[in-house]
Parts: sequence; structure tokens; C-alpha cells
Amino acid sequence: MTVGSSLPFLLLAFADTRELQLLHFWLFLGIYLAALLGNGLIITAIACDHHLHTPISITEFLLLAFADTRELQLLHFWLFLGIYLAALLGNGLIITAIACDHHLHTPMYFFLLNLSLLDLGSISTTLPKAMDNSLWDTRHIYYSGCVAQVFFFFFFATAELYLLTVMSYDRYVAICKPLHYGTLLGSRACVHMAAAGWGTGFLWALLHTANTFSLPLCQGNTLDQFFCEIPQILKLSCFDLDYLRETGLLVFAVFFSFLCFVFIVVSYVQILRAVLRIPSEQGWHKAFSMCLPHLAVVSLFISTGMFAYLKPPFFSFPYLNLVVAVLYSVVPPAVNPLIYSLRNQQLKYALGKLLSG
Repeated sequence: MTVGSSLPFLLLAFADTRELQLLHFWLFLGIYLAALLGNGLIITAIACDHHLHTPISITEFLLLAFADTRELQLLHFWLFLGIYLAALLGNGLIITAIACDHHLHTPMYFFLLNLSLLDLGSISTTLPKAMDNSLWDTRHIYYSGCVAQVFFFFFFATAELYLLTVMSYDRYVAICKPLHYGTLLGSRACVHMAAAGWGTGFLWALLHTANTFSLPLCQGNTLDQFFCEIPQILKLSCFDLDYLRETGLLVFAVFFSFLCFVFIVVSYVQILRAVLRIPSEQGWHKAFSMCLPHLAVVSLFISTGMFAYLKPPFFSFPYLNLVVAVLYSVVPPAVNPLIYSLRNQQLKYALGKLLSG
């Protein structure tokens, strides 16, 4: 081959058969046309509507109410109070049990302790204000309070996603590569991984909060959500380069979440494959009863979060927004203590000792 000669590169094919190749063609054509249509409609609507170009000064936001009648507002208050107290109790017991029992000072329980801390922070960012508004029949939240909600929720959610990914890797190494467990997940490595999760969450939250609240707002102060979240604030902002920059950052964040989800699913699939090689129905039942609930909660958390952050602004239905937000902000912190403790004999024993004194 002479210097300067050029040969064509061979790209990886999506499939070997002609039928699957055509299926991928139509699938990607549909995705491409949907992306063109969605983004084109957004650009056209914003360019043609003068209301999207005039910034206004805002000192407070109006959150979406759960109900219009006083009876339903009080019902929502008591419902969320019960969920909040259950989340506080469950995560608090897990943190106390792991901290007090030296038998639980292992990587898996160290990560579980961090997960419980993040769940406490996450649910305490959203529910108390929602309960306060339902109890006192108001919708107001101060601008500074909205900034705090956006920062802390994004911080805890990002750190939790990172930690869930690390926890799936911990289980994968423990079951599929047990001989390398002490090397790959020593105490120092575990601390570094957990610190990386908290640090990543803090930096991402700081970046998104600064970008979001640097945008001029042009469409009032009413949010179609029961707490302050970035997509709802972007709907109120003027269309400019800063808006496009934050939208691009959100798309990247969702893409990162998707990669974490793929990693988690692949890890659990490898775990199940390894367990199925063991000729023990009891082992199979234990593996499925452990992995499937974990995957269900992680899938709920990530899929609903991705939907909330990726759906176009014109596709907004208030009560759909409420349901989706409850699914990714309230349900996971409330059910994680049950998911991670009911099937764990060591943790149940430590909790029993703790409660019995």
C-alpha cells in the first residue's frame, strides 16, 4: 500500500439479515423525522410568539396544586405525610443499623448507607413544601426556595443514579468475580466511588442551577409541577443561546442517565446468568427475588425521570406531570428501604437487634 492512498472504512452493521437491516432503517427514519418535527415546532413556535422574547421580573413562583377542593388538599397532605414519615423511618433505621453493627461494615452496606442518605435528602427536598402548600391552601414558593429545590433535587438525584450504578457493579463483582472482590472493591476504592458520586452530583447540580436561573423569564411564574424542576422553569424562559445551552446540557444528562441504566441492566443480566448456572432452585428464587425488585425501582426512577426531562414543552398535561414526578421523586426514596431490607437477612437481623435494644 502506498503512502497517501485511501481505503474506505467499514462501519459496523446493525444486523446481518436484510429484513433486520430494513427494520433498523425504518426505525431510525421514524426517530429522525420525529426529532425534526419536534424541534422544528419548538423553534417555529418560539420564533413566532412575541411573548417568548420579553423578560419579566419574578420574586416567587406558583406551584401546581394537587387538588382544587379543600377536602382533597387535606387528603393529599395526610397521604404525603404518611409517605414522608415512612421514608424517614425506613431510611433512618437502615442508616442507624449499618452504622452501629460492625458486621455490616462491608462495601455493599456502605453503599446502601449512602443510598439511604441520598433518599432522605431527595424526598425532604420536595415533599415538605408540597405538604405545606396542601395544608395551608397556597401555591407560592419564593424564588430563593425554588433555586434551593432545583439545586438539591438535582444534586441528590444525580448522586443517587451514580450510586445505583456503583451498587450494581458491586453485586456483579461479588457474584461473578468473587476472587477479585477484595482487590476491586477495597475500603479505599469504595470511599473514592461514593465521594465521586456525591461530588458529581454537586457539580452537575451547581452547573444546571446556575444555567437555569441565569435565563430571563418571559412567560409568567406558574409552574405545572408540585415542586421546582428544570424543564418547567425552561418553559417560562425566553428563547436565546442560554436556553439552548441548558437544553443541550439536559440532553447530555439524560444520555448519561441512559448509559448508567444500560450498565445496571447488563450487570444484573450477568448476575442472573451466573446464578442460573448453579443447580439450585432456591438460589434461582433468591437471585430473582433480589434482582427483579431492584431493577423495577431503578427502571421506574430512570424512565420517568428521562420522560420528564426530555418531553417537548408543548406536550404538557398538568396531572400527567404530577404523576410522573411522584413516580421518580417520591416513590423510589419511599420503597428503597423495603426493597433493600426485606430480602436481606443480615440487615433484618441488625434491625431486629436495634429495635429490641
